[in-house]
Amino acid sequence: MQQKAVLENTDVARLLAAARDEARRNAWNVTIAIVDDGGHLLALERLDGCAPISAYIATEKARSAALGRRETKGYEEMVNNGRTAFVSAPLLTSLEGGVPVLVQGQVVGAVGVSGVKADQDAQVAAAGVAGL
Repeated sequence: MQQKAVLENTDVARLLAAARDEARRNAWNVTIAIVDDGGHLLALERLDGCAPISAYIATEKARSAALGRRETKGYEEMVNNGRTAFVSAPLLTSLEGGVPVLVQGQVVGAVGVSGVKADQDAQVAAAGVAGL
């Protein structure tokens, strides 16, 4: 039987705080979503001034990163390089800004960010993951 780490409340709080700090350091109004390995929402924070739609997009980015076990940037690159079928894939967003959380090589969750440019969303998500 395999054993796997899981995100605890304190881990989620650290992920969220690190992502929030990166967003604030850059004066970016974003939404940060954190999900478990099954894509289930564990935390969501929409910073002041961020558009309401970003709450949905950030959650979908996180969910796609967790379920796909990869950064959502890869899906966006596939679409941009002509593999447009990924646009209609169920339970998948092909927008950069979702980053999986890895512990000992296994995905235990993901951080998704929405609200600024794609690479900036990804920067905030990566900072969140680095905070763990």
